[in-house]
Amino acid sequence: MRLMMKFTIPVEKGNEAERDGTLGKAIAGLIEEVKAEASYFALEDGKRMGIIIFEETDQARMPKLNEPLFAALNASIEIQPVLTADDLQRAL
Repeated sequence: MRLMMKFTIPVEKGNEAERDGTLGKAIAGLIEEVKAEASYFALEDGKRMGIIIFEETDQARMPKLNEPLFAALNASIEIQPVLTADDLQRAL
């Protein structure tokens, strides 16, 4: 199943993590772990925000994916299934 993980990082924790090097390591680790199909980064409400698109077949892996972002970055995380345009056309 194709999933979209959206995360936001509190400003203070993000600044601290950027200074000590954990910000880049946590994000790069996630991208590598999920073999991301795509990743995007922006600001949302003044906070660092990322969206990672990836395939996952084992829901039991979700804690392994979430916990590093929680622990290293105090991130808020949302995960939901997403469709490509081709997937949507097949479903319709």
